[in-house]
Amino acid sequence: MQFTPQQYRVPDIPMQPFIDADEIWDYLNSTVSSPGKVQQVIDKSLAKNRLNLEETAILINATDGESVRLIKEGAKALKTEVYGNRIVLFAPLYVGNKCTNDCAYCGFRVSNSEQVRKTLSREELVKEIEALEESGQKRLILVFGEHAEYNPGFIAETVKTAYSVKKGQGEIRRVNINAAPLDVEGFRIVKEAGIGTYQVFQETYHREAYKTYHIRGKKSDYDHRLTSLDRAQEAGLDDVGIGALIGLYDWRFEVMGLVRHTNHLEACYNVGPHTISFPRIKDASMLRMGSHYFASDEEFARLVAILRLAVPYTGMILTAREPAALRNELIQYGVSQIDGGTKIELGSYISQQKNLDLNRSQFRINDDRSLNEVIDELLQQGMLPSFCTACYRLGRTGEHFMEFSVPGFIKRFCTPNAILTLAEYLTDYAPVATAEKGWKVIEKNMAGLNEKMRNEVGEKINRIKQGERDLYR
Repeated sequence: MQFTPQQYRVPDIPMQPFIDADEIWDYLNSTVSSPGKVQQVIDKSLAKNRLNLEETAILINATDGESVRLIKEGAKALKTEVYGNRIVLFAPLYVGNKCTNDCAYCGFRVSNSEQVRKTLSREELVKEIEALEESGQKRLILVFGEHAEYNPGFIAETVKTAYSVKKGQGEIRRVNINAAPLDVEGFRIVKEAGIGTYQVFQETYHREAYKTYHIRGKKSDYDHRLTSLDRAQEAGLDDVGIGALIGLYDWRFEVMGLVRHTNHLEACYNVGPHTISFPRIKDASMLRMGSHYFASDEEFARLVAILRLAVPYTGMILTAREPAALRNELIQYGVSQIDGGTKIELGSYISQQKNLDLNRSQFRINDDRSLNEVIDELLQQGMLPSFCTACYRLGRTGEHFMEFSVPGFIKRFCTPNAILTLAEYLTDYAPVATAEKGWKVIEKNMAGLNEKMRNEVGEKINRIKQGERDLYR
């Protein structure tokens, strides 16, 4: 699918800033919405076309009950068509919380004298990964503060360690990164280590708001952060993730910023972000900011649905910052990835402690369910939990992923691979009650495959039951 860029006031030039706040506000303030216009925009999205700023503004400005209903129902329909009933699972692993930035919303901020600073040793890292593997995890995102110690070489070695750890039937098959922006050569180094997605969140796309929260440190440079993923693309790392921290500025502006960022990457590199994240502000040690821009649950649900319609083929991540009940609701509107069994204190996966110490963490989580509890509830909802990593290892990423992202891709690749990874989990880790639910969900999803595919997946499930692992297509 070829993206036709909209003519923005600030042109899309690689490695150059592209956000015009006045332009975004002009769209938000002048665009008139109605149920009829909303339906026209939804129809474009359901045809698998990304939205431009004007069309996104139509959805944002639609606040009447009928329009909101249309948006949510449209997002549900699009999510089902593009992603099916799959929910991809992962776990965050904090490697180090040393940081030279002073961000008003973050517990890692350099001015937080109460923070216990630590970097996991290699031995501690291995033990954490073994604990994650013993719970069934296959996908990690490694999280680092911004500090000279966490340079590209250190990140690359950490990634290699993560891939090398094997515990029983467990192994990590995909390692994503959430760390500071790098230069082009730095991105090349981490790419060569075999990473998956490299995430850099802009936090807020509003330049003046950004200045008020980012007091000092490298992160205070708005333009350097904004163009960071251009540098990743220039380095050949085409699997990137963007995000905004909802609550720093008006959520409507942030949605427009995320769409503008997506369309910038499309215009310059012919590939959008692999994932979009939209964490909401939660408690953090020494949190110093007002609550004026905090988004309500209803606003947050609208935000998720609008983003799904605006970026049909982009993965959307909802973290354990949100409570379980809300997460269960929002996966219906477009979320495609969630974390499970999450702990964000350094070294906490080898501990049974559930109580959060804000002096050892970045923020407070509100969903402390174990991985199996998350999987069990997904199964009860008829969802298909997935640990699939096939596309990344077969080169179906970046522009190549866009080529594969067509109707039928789900049934040919995504659903079969999700079934196979779930079969592994049920065989190796699930309690009896969860396994019973899981095999019923697998049976139901296999019924939707054609006969040839059903036979192929069935044969591979038998091989899994006989002890083989990592089977995919």
